[in-house]
Amino acid sequence: MALSTQPYKGARDFYPSDMRLRNYMFNTMRQVARSYGYEEYDAPVMEPIELYKAKTGDEIVNEQTYTFEDRGGRQVALRPEMTPTVSRLVAAKRQELGYPLRLFNIGPRWRYERQQRGRYREFFQCDIDIFGVETVDAELELIQLADKIMKSFGAKHSMYVIKLNSRQFINFFLADYLGLDEVQQTSVAKLVDRMNKLPESEFVAQLDALCTPTQREDGTVERLLAVLNAADMDALPEELKHHETLRQLQQVVEVLHGAGVDNVEFDSSLMRGFDYYTGIVFEVFDLHPDNNRSMFGGGRYDGLVGLFGVEPVPTVGFAMGDATLANFLEVHDLVPQLDSDVQLYVAVTGDVVQEAQKAVAELREEGVNVAVDISGKKLDKQLKTADKKGIPYVIVIGQQELASGQYSLKNLKTGEAETHSLARIASLLQDSRN
Repeated sequence: MALSTQPYKGARDFYPSDMRLRNYMFNTMRQVARSYGYEEYDAPVMEPIELYKAKTGDEIVNEQTYTFEDRGGRQVALRPEMTPTVSRLVAAKRQELGYPLRLFNIGPRWRYERQQRGRYREFFQCDIDIFGVETVDAELELIQLADKIMKSFGAKHSMYVIKLNSRQFINFFLADYLGLDEVQQTSVAKLVDRMNKLPESEFVAQLDALCTPTQREDGTVERLLAVLNAADMDALPEELKHHETLRQLQQVVEVLHGAGVDNVEFDSSLMRGFDYYTGIVFEVFDLHPDNNRSMFGGGRYDGLVGLFGVEPVPTVGFAMGDATLANFLEVHDLVPQLDSDVQLYVAVTGDVVQEAQKAVAELREEGVNVAVDISGKKLDKQLKTADKKGIPYVIVIGQQELASGQYSLKNLKTGEAETHSLARIASLLQDSRN
């Protein structure tokens, strides 16, 4: 039986045209992160399962993490996220690192979940974190950085919204305002985190099922729904709107608006699913009707570094994945024309392949990316190959060209051709790339 050509379910093959888009997205993120002073790091793709059991959350660990026993009998996992790993790295050299510490990573993550639009089992993600800042200045910097990344792709504020909430506020209204016990608080928070994926009637029914008979009689579900449906902080019940964490959120919103990030708003239903968040959380949502969904998010997690037996380090971070960003760029028509990294295709006529190598080497020395057709095919088929590969320019090298030192440079997009020396061709191609 022939082997399947399909990749593992939930994973993707990236042909050169796919890689161009992926590289474009992550190179843009990389450039913006570095402009804010963030430095790139990396770590093993495998970690001990205990790293995720500590704080990631039962659903991620028990249902979505790829785990296996290695040959030494150790339980390991393919990383479903980067936050526990970067916390481990910081804890390992806590006293040696300078703070504020600004770090970012780009790489693969794995989660065993149902494949759907924008969600795969293997996905690629950019994580950006700042360590050592206790004040909301850290949140302000990262939210502005996230906004800058979006604008670097050509996005306008009318295309997306940045929603804010606070885990401290969430804990207060679930525990003190609604009177839910710890088990109920966890269950309700996780349910609210999924509310946009459920029909309203089913969501309300599940909320009702989580309450005791007394709580149902006291109108707990209705009070919770009133909080979740509040359009802004002023629309919250009086017992909640003056909570200290809301004043902090209001300050963040005002500062961001003053900094030009005017698409930030409070959303009491924003929970973020991970157990390690301790303060302000935020998510970026696509507003396009064909892709109206959360794209990425993050928040403050001050306790993770301390789990490794060292003094805790206040931390804020966010992560954005390739699939949801690609969907955003596509629906908003923001994907640019991405040409092949190969700038020039050399079609060879006659038995001069080896003689042509000197001319090709000269072009490469000038920084031109050159592919040479060494197939021996007829010229028309060589030109079709260059076009199929998406290579923008082609020159033909035969005995006549080698003798004269003049080569016809053809633009395959426009069909225009000009004759130049190799030095001039190299200069023109460098200019076209810049």
